[in-house]
Amino acid sequence: MINCVNREIPEYIDGYGHVRPYRGAFANLGGRIKTGAKIKSYVPGSKKLLSSIEEAIEKTGLRDGMTVSFHHHMRNGDKVVNLVMNAVAAKGIKDIHIAGSGIFQVHEPLVKLIEDGVVTKITTSTFNPGPVAKAITAGKLRKPAVLMSHGGRPRAIESGDLHIDVAFIAAPSCDEYGNLNGTQGKSACGFLSYSYADAMYADCVVAVTDSLVPYPCRPIEISQENVDFVVGVESVGDPGGIVSGTLTVTDDPIRLKIADDTARLADLAGYIKEGMSFQTGAGGTTLAVASRVRDIMKDRGITGSFGLGGIHSYFVKMLEEGLFRALLDTQCFDLEAIGSAARNENHVGIGASMYANPHNRGSVVNNLDLVVLGATEIDTDFNVNVITGSNGVIMGASGGHSDCAAGSKLAIIVANLTRKNFCIVRDKVTTVTTPGETVDVLVTECGIAVNPRRTDILETVKDSDIPLVDINELREVGESLVGEQTCVKVTDRIVSVVEYRDGTVIDTVKMPE
Repeated sequence: MINCVNREIPEYIDGYGHVRPYRGAFANLGGRIKTGAKIKSYVPGSKKLLSSIEEAIEKTGLRDGMTVSFHHHMRNGDKVVNLVMNAVAAKGIKDIHIAGSGIFQVHEPLVKLIEDGVVTKITTSTFNPGPVAKAITAGKLRKPAVLMSHGGRPRAIESGDLHIDVAFIAAPSCDEYGNLNGTQGKSACGFLSYSYADAMYADCVVAVTDSLVPYPCRPIEISQENVDFVVGVESVGDPGGIVSGTLTVTDDPIRLKIADDTARLADLAGYIKEGMSFQTGAGGTTLAVASRVRDIMKDRGITGSFGLGGIHSYFVKMLEEGLFRALLDTQCFDLEAIGSAARNENHVGIGASMYANPHNRGSVVNNLDLVVLGATEIDTDFNVNVITGSNGVIMGASGGHSDCAAGSKLAIIVANLTRKNFCIVRDKVTTVTTPGETVDVLVTECGIAVNPRRTDILETVKDSDIPLVDINELREVGESLVGEQTCVKVTDRIVSVVEYRDGTVIDTVKMPE
């Protein structure tokens, strides 16, 4: 028998098991509470609010060889990655694996940290062209970078394939206990969707904020139960840097023709209809497609179920015009979208796992009717490259490209057939990002190629005025305009591994000669 609070309690109880006796109201606090793959310990009364990034690094126990993560919703305006990693370097910590959801030009200071051995590996699902991408291509990173999709990243985190020791979450609004959101505060950037998995599964979570608000912060997007420490800084980023790339409808007549043909094809194929769901990128041509689809929906009184993915002002307009019942948001591409996230109750933030994880109980991309995507290259088997240029230099990562192509009912690639002296249609792409079996249509100014697998689309549009052409013919036309294409010469050194959304390896990037 065990004596506690003047009671005799058996050491073992049939049907219950071994007994852990009560030893005091606070004796067993700081115990282990399991949430998914994450072990949390917290003692009431402990101080979460720390004085600096340096103190946070000490409190988390960050040391050589660990993995740290960041999210990219501040995009090219982000300040947290450089702030944290410079502090890590100053403490002499080496061999760090950065598992951030995105790397941008603003992160150029990482190049020196790569050269100095502070950073030896990078895993990401978003890469913008810039100094870090060039450094990786040049072989400066000691271990191959791993390029994932937006759905593949949370899959890897949740499964334990990608273990995060310390997650640093840029929090535009946060209280001292760790409740936070991205839609309020001076650096509001919209929903923090790509950090949800990090907050749930990292061993330790640090909220970095430039807007410390009275408890409780509201609305609560990530809650105090998943945050270990809070650090106040002068600025987590410049929202003006969120707008990166073209965010207006193109006025180029060639691209407008591509947009017109894309919308007509989608309409004839039966995908612009009541209850439709739609995702498009933020480039000039894809926004022109969104504009054309909007016109068709307005003319026919069509109400779509949802717009998905990275949200821009055109989707906000469609929501507020009643053309969508909801927006399901993984990141805000412009300031109008950020404002909408704060004011529209039908503008809803969703995590990257809900968005596109192929191994959960059902991601949203599986309910997507129509997606319009871009391409750096596409080959005659409809495999798409959005990772490298034809010179072999890393320009991006999969993002949601392969996720949406796999999940949607109709995946359309839009691109000019030629760019300067380059034809986008090739015998083989430089790097496979999205497999051709998930790509349905290529729309160019010189014609539309439908994947032979989609006999239903071919049958539907065969008697229309849609300018159908075999993809091999498109390659021949393009090469007649710019010359025969050659492949970049590469060494044997692998500088990056390209993971498909399910964690399998679909290609590698080798260092150019």
